[in-house]
Amino acid sequence: MNTPLKEPELLAAYFTLSGDVHPFGPTEVSPFAFRDRVEAAAQAGYLGIGIGYADLMAVGDHLGYKEMRSILEGSGIKHIEFELLTDWYAEGERRRQSDKQRREFLEAAQALGARGIKVWADKGDKVEDQPKMVEEYAALCRQAKEYGTKFMFEVTPFDTVRSLSGARRLMEDCGEDNAGLLLDIWHLSRGSMDFAEIGKLPAGMIHSIELADADRYPLTDLIQDICHRRQLCGEGTFNLTGFIESVRSTGYNGPWGVEILSEKFRKKPLEELASLSFTTSMSALSARS
Repeated sequence: MNTPLKEPELLAAYFTLSGDVHPFGPTEVSPFAFRDRVEAAAQAGYLGIGIGYADLMAVGDHLGYKEMRSILEGSGIKHIEFELLTDWYAEGERRRQSDKQRREFLEAAQALGARGIKVWADKGDKVEDQPKMVEEYAALCRQAKEYGTKFMFEVTPFDTVRSLSGARRLMEDCGEDNAGLLLDIWHLSRGSMDFAEIGKLPAGMIHSIELADADRYPLTDLIQDICHRRQLCGEGTFNLTGFIESVRSTGYNGPWGVEILSEKFRKKPLEELASLSFTTSMSALSARS
């Protein structure tokens, strides 16, 4: 089993520091300059950041990956994650667009040294057996190895997997040693997934973590809830301590992501986005039951 890091290392997920943009909005490109976001993250104490696809393409076109890497390394940012690849086992035009994004993600991951790329399953009712998904995820994993990165499968309450047991089965059935999960407390909590199941996961199956908080009751539309109603750690009702302890029990030794998507929070100045999200998340990681 891996030994957890003595001091937690935090990663600011893309939409935590992106400013007044949100998933599925008119644009997902941050109004804040890339250098400013990186420097604000580092000054707050973060050692990692996330970058969304649209922003990655925009900044890459403007600065180039060589300059982006120089900015990241110059600020001491060592953990980088990308989001979000969907439609990776679809067909037709959706698949063609997904394959294009996949290539661009992989090329950028190699250039910037990104540790992982977040992927989602299709939204829809739960499906027990999905052989095509297993086959295609295995292909993703094999391709990721060629570029020195990983495709991290995020469990959500609105996709066709929607359970920790189902996600574990996908990881095991695909048969690739770099298959792994991204566990976001929002998704697990809103999906009423038992944190005790986390502790049963094999060592090394968790590739990334995301922390946040929220009200006890969600909006009826979970997509609206996820995009606009998250809270800083400690402001809501999530069992953060239970989640964190369950993750630690597996020997997880990677960075702890912080993903705050909130219509109120995102309007704050960049320095506050970084400092508030960092300090509240570090407090949650320091708490003990």
